[in-house]
Amino acid sequence: MLKEAIATRYIAPLREGGSLPGLVETDDFGTYVMKFTGAGQGRKTLVAEVVCGELARRLGFRVPRLAALGLDPVLGLGEPDPQVQDLLRSSAGTNLGMEFLSGALGFDPLAFPVSPAEAGRIVWFDALINNVDRSWRNPNLLMWHGELWLIDHGATMIWHHNWPGAAASAARPYDARDHALRTFGPDVAAAAAALAPLVTADLLAEVTAEIPDAWLTGEPGFGTPDDLRRAYAEPLLARAAVIHDRIEGTA
Repeated sequence: MLKEAIATRYIAPLREGGSLPGLVETDDFGTYVMKFTGAGQGRKTLVAEVVCGELARRLGFRVPRLAALGLDPVLGLGEPDPQVQDLLRSSAGTNLGMEFLSGALGFDPLAFPVSPAEAGRIVWFDALINNVDRSWRNPNLLMWHGELWLIDHGATMIWHHNWPGAAASAARPYDARDHALRTFGPDVAAAAAALAPLVTADLLAEVTAEIPDAWLTGEPGFGTPDDLRRAYAEPLLARAAVIHDRIEGTA
């Protein structure tokens, strides 16, 4: 399971994101960007963050450390924005924290060169998880200590919003025409050769085990959280073997 901590101070909302994440301090003396169960697509967005973030980490990508953060809504009583207060009230319990990378810069393709090998790895990974939110308009990439970090994977695995159609949705190609790294000549073939064999049933079981049970209970059509964990793993396992041939727009 994810590391657990308790939010002890709500610092400020981060208004760049549509889901209104907040910066918090925790009882492990950390500073995290907290994403809330009461925002947007709710807990499914947090599940996607965990599955894709922890999978990325195990495949060798740089991603902020994730944690399950307990939230007491009283932390927001001093926040003057009613929208923030409503969000905190509706998010009591376990939420998601991403380690705050202090001093990180947003990725600018005109300022930061990326090798075809690294670009290919990221494009292949985004195709695997069907990330529709790493475009040149909104790269969701940070430069920190001279290295490229991946963030914000909530808009991935869109098939989990409609489980009856998940298999058909997961079989679709990936459109990379607007990808933030398309202009760097991504070597997708090399990335697939290196990464696809690593995406095994055992690895995906390890990744999905990180999802808190609280975010998996009560899903229609699934008896237990572990049933739902397997449903998350199956499309990724199938997709890993073939997605390199279904990436459109990189040439």
